[in-house]
Amino acid sequence: MSRLAALAQPPDRGGPAQPLLSVSGLRKRYAIRGGLFGPRRHVHAVDGVSFYVAKGETLGVVGESGCGKSTTARLIARLVAADAGELVFDGEAVAESGGLALREYRRVLQMVFQDSFASLNPRMTVLDAVAYGPTVHGLSRAAARDRAANLLGRVGLGPALFASRRPHELSGGQRQRVNIARALAFEPRLLVLDEAVSALDKSVQAQVLNLLQALKAEHGLTYLFISHDLHVVRYLADRVLVMYLGIVVELGPVEALFAAPRHPYTQALLAATTAGDPARRREHAPLGGDPPDPVDIPNGCRFHDRCPHAEPVCSAQRPAWREAAAGHWVECHLGDPASSHSQV
Repeated sequence: MSRLAALAQPPDRGGPAQPLLSVSGLRKRYAIRGGLFGPRRHVHAVDGVSFYVAKGETLGVVGESGCGKSTTARLIARLVAADAGELVFDGEAVAESGGLALREYRRVLQMVFQDSFASLNPRMTVLDAVAYGPTVHGLSRAAARDRAANLLGRVGLGPALFASRRPHELSGGQRQRVNIARALAFEPRLLVLDEAVSALDKSVQAQVLNLLQALKAEHGLTYLFISHDLHVVRYLADRVLVMYLGIVVELGPVEALFAAPRHPYTQALLAATTAGDPARRREHAPLGGDPPDPVDIPNGCRFHDRCPHAEPVCSAQRPAWREAAAGHWVECHLGDPASSHSQV
């Protein structure tokens, strides 16, 4: 099965089995200077990413900084124009013309960013910030303000106390609750959360995560949850997608992936999460070196120059995308019977 077919489609289609969002072959390059007389070079930020998000699930996206997680989120939200790729939302192609209209797409898909303060207009009250979007989309001002007041109460910010406040009068956790309420004001079906809790301290983080779980059940939401914190992803996600240097290297059910990671990069990420446990302290870092230059992508497996299991085949040939276990996909020569890698 091809990479796009395996990633972008669920086992069957139609009705509830049809994915809410399918992403196929998503690519984004950024041009950089190549010297005074040199050719223009490109950063390969996202390089052929494909996956689907099932209705009602939470898909976690993890990886090191610079792996392409946030760029993928912005491409999906159409905040950045893709160089190539296709988005299908509940069976309808998302396009500038034809298919699902971009205006409607941006209503059913909302995004919550990491920086809660920069996401809010400092001149607007909390109530007006939440009510603004629905008003732009045609809801009357009175109805939008009523919806905003109800949502503020649902996220734990009683409108009697918070409706007239401005962002600088709120804590980081309170501002992020406002951003969640603002996203829900559009009555979306999919929320893309890009490091939405990473800037919060642990106690506030737990409150917001519990709130997200409750809201998901109440509103029938689907989440695309991007984070570098694997503990948070394990708590919230149903499946996990691992990115490295602009591509997907592993994808599988959360418990299966945490119990038996198939890719050496995923294994290193999980090993790093135990570094704070005195009983499991390591003498050596689980992952050394830096990712390769995204301008000069290495041949073969993109992880081979940092992988402890690398063999000549790893630098000579890109691994096949294969299903290592039920619903658990990986791109790695290690353990692949069709590969010439010695560790099969």
